[in-house]
Amino acid sequence: MGETETRGIRFLRERGVAFRVVEYLYQQKGAGRAAEAVGWPEERVIKSLVARLPPKDFHFVLVPAHRELSLRKLARVFGAKTAEMAEPREAERLTGYATGGISPFGSYAALPVVLEQTLLEHDEVVINAGHRGVLVALDPWTLQELLDARVEDVIT
Repeated sequence: MGETETRGIRFLRERGVAFRVVEYLYQQKGAGRAAEAVGWPEERVIKSLVARLPPKDFHFVLVPAHRELSLRKLARVFGAKTAEMAEPREAERLTGYATGGISPFGSYAALPVVLEQTLLEHDEVVINAGHRGVLVALDPWTLQELLDARVEDVIT
């Protein structure tokens, strides 16, 4: 596969970030499937989720592929009563990316980012680059700094 240029990849290049592009044949949505396709352990593959704290406070939440987001913990982080997943159409409208290819890099809306703390335990992680089947591998601390991500325990 030739390297796909995405808004996410341009975003990283423009900021001088060190990363590697990892591509695979996208067949079905899911970070676990992406991990299998690229041969990376699921704890180092990031799901890019869009969550909402009612009424309209949206956030990117980055969690490992093998774990689930705890909406209860996410709400608690922000002192909210509840949190919920954004509807797919809502996430696509906010980010400009199709579900299965959503990335916090180059998103239409500059949403605040919450990074699951266990992702910082690895020397390298992969995350969607803005197109189905296109990931980027980078240092998780670089990811945290680049996105000014809030580091929290948000998994079940």
